[in-house]
Amino acid sequence: MPQDAFTIKFIAKELNATLSGGKISRVNQPSRDNLLFIIYTAKGTLKLEACLSAKYCRINLTDDEISAPKVAPSFCMLLRKHLQNAEILNVNQIEGERIIYMDLKRVSEFEISEMRFYFEIMGKYSNAVLTENGIICGALKTAAIGENTRRVLFPGVKYALPEPQNKIFAEDVCRLKELFSLPHGDTAKFIADNVQGIAYTTALEICRESGENVTAEAVNRYICGGEYSPCIVFNDGEPEDFKVRTTSKNKQLFPSVLQAQSAFYAYVCRKRKFEEQRGKLSSIVGAAVKKLEKRLSAINQKLLDCRGAEDIKLKGELITANIYAVKRGMEWFDAVNYYDENGEKIRINLDKSLSPSENAQKYYKKYAKLKRTLASVSVQKEETEQKLTYLNSINAHICAAETLLDLQDTETELKNLGLIAEVKTPKKKTEEKTPFRAFFADGFKIICGRNNVQNDRLLKSLDPDDMWLHTRAYHSSHVAVITEGRDTPDGVIKIAAEICAYYSEGRNGTKIAVDYTYRKFVKKPPKANAGFVIYTDYKTALADPSAHAELKTE
Repeated sequence: MPQDAFTIKFIAKELNATLSGGKISRVNQPSRDNLLFIIYTAKGTLKLEACLSAKYCRINLTDDEISAPKVAPSFCMLLRKHLQNAEILNVNQIEGERIIYMDLKRVSEFEISEMRFYFEIMGKYSNAVLTENGIICGALKTAAIGENTRRVLFPGVKYALPEPQNKIFAEDVCRLKELFSLPHGDTAKFIADNVQGIAYTTALEICRESGENVTAEAVNRYICGGEYSPCIVFNDGEPEDFKVRTTSKNKQLFPSVLQAQSAFYAYVCRKRKFEEQRGKLSSIVGAAVKKLEKRLSAINQKLLDCRGAEDIKLKGELITANIYAVKRGMEWFDAVNYYDENGEKIRINLDKSLSPSENAQKYYKKYAKLKRTLASVSVQKEETEQKLTYLNSINAHICAAETLLDLQDTETELKNLGLIAEVKTPKKKTEEKTPFRAFFADGFKIICGRNNVQNDRLLKSLDPDDMWLHTRAYHSSHVAVITEGRDTPDGVIKIAAEICAYYSEGRNGTKIAVDYTYRKFVKKPPKANAGFVIYTDYKTALADPSAHAELKTE
């Protein structure tokens, strides 16, 4: 739902009912555009979040744990100075505007001060401004007189509302009737462009509810009627938006607009954090993979250069064998290649400044150098290919990740590889381990690792007779069926194989080969990379990838 004046009217009303009489205990500024207030109320302690970014601007209650920076920004310090222990008298909306304000009273040892705190929920112009007696004490985003702006937002200046948009208020039915007498094409756009405080999506809801003939009375009734049915609308199973009311059938109802908004943005923020984290980790792994691929290319080129080592050795031997025929000052000579059945001749270039034996030694030394290079580079190639395979397995887990939990151990894994700088933080006494993905099928528990670190932990947690699965030709999560000594039915193995195929690089294919065997036949070699194992005595099933969300418990 756009944060238009129509929606904000309900938000302000509900915030007023919830926060009036409450006291501001703490103020934090977790990021540049976010403010967080801890408020004591008769109903308990609440967290009020004000997000003033261009894309996610809002003011809502939240249950999320939001960490504060070690050093508070200057605006946060100003708010702490003026608002610590301040009582919230009321929360209201500037009529027809996307602005919510809180009237506050603070009693100190020396004085009683009353202030007004404005939250301007206006897209890229969103802001927070603290005033006393109409004079600005401070603003989250300041704008001075010398800057190219229509409003001055600077300490010491009188606070002024944004310029009016010269639109018609929905309460004025007479003017609305005059408006609708004018010719118009897109009705929803016509309403959004001409009626105060209504965004295009709200106008679309008016049109859907009213049918083909939208009238002035219909607009007035929708905006001023007071009817509402707060909900979140879903699209393909994903929350698409929150609404004050809607004709859509694919929705989840909430007791209040505030709760619908909070639930929707909680989902949006989790999704944004997940996408940012996945993008960050994917970028780090991608850069490391490119670096290794470049190194592997250089190694392969060196190996190509070493292919002529035996020819170099042969030339040295032929010089030695024909040393009687070679004279100092010769630039080349033709010698019979005694390794060739046909006795073909081979031309050997010489350094005319060297003696015949010195020319032979030159070839021998070059051969010895190439042999040393070949031995060294071959080891480097094997190590580089192993690292590349390991990084590709990490990347496969990142691509298969669905939640922040899936990425939690992956970040630790990359820190251990030195790809992410380690930041020293106080160690927790008891570190909680991320749970495996878990499924239940026909009385059997199926568990699935989220990343390489979890794959190792999953393997250690199994009993010898538990069933273990992994895709044959792709990097994948380790999957296990907890048998508890029972025989595993084919149907359960099929489900586990489909889950394994889904959480692999082959999830977009069909008929993925999945190997399965007992845990006792799976071994992790010493000093092997996380997630790497070898196994024997296995069978193979062909499975079509499936997430089996209906069986998932964690």
